[in-house]
Amino acid sequence: MKHEYPEGFQNLINLLKTLPGVGRRTAERMAFSMLKWPPEKLAEFGTAICELRRSTTSCPECGNLSSSGSLCSICASSSRDKTMICAVEESVQIYNIEQSGLFKGVYHVIGGKLSPLEGKGIGDLNIKALLKRIEIQNVKEVIIAFSSDVEGQATSIYIAEELKKKNVHVTRLAQGLPAGSDISYADSATIAAALHGRRPL
Repeated sequence: MKHEYPEGFQNLINLLKTLPGVGRRTAERMAFSMLKWPPEKLAEFGTAICELRRSTTSCPECGNLSSSGSLCSICASSSRDKTMICAVEESVQIYNIEQSGLFKGVYHVIGGKLSPLEGKGIGDLNIKALLKRIEIQNVKEVIIAFSSDVEGQATSIYIAEELKKKNVHVTRLAQGLPAGSDISYADSATIAAALHGRRPL
């Protein structure tokens, strides 16, 4: 007879397995680790998860993660160059680029990339808000920092064509990012090389 975990414990494992990069064995180790936590730590963990969607929102200016509808720390900073915008697919990529310590401008989260097979078109992306920022903030350069897969390339080209109508200088990350790779997994040294080697799009 196959051994089975108690229902509540198995439910936790099943939920943990839905996280990116977490397989069955890792989920089991996590669940066993949590089982050893004191009740107050479990309660704190549960509260953090329950409050996640309410406490973590999108920056109204760039779409990055922020607290309760306020500007993100980058948009709120007076030391950032508002005339240079780096357009990324998702917020996670902002933190990867920031690790390089080289980019001093601001960001704009597009919210994904064109993917007809998944039903994601132009209207599903945050492109109109980017074009509006170009006009309001007197932006001089937009860096397209998209993954170099087929969907990323197609989205980059579309955005570049729209930006050129606004007479803004458009560049893209170049050397350092392997073809077909996802920028989300690039380390800071790779991001640094790509930022230095950006070229017109």
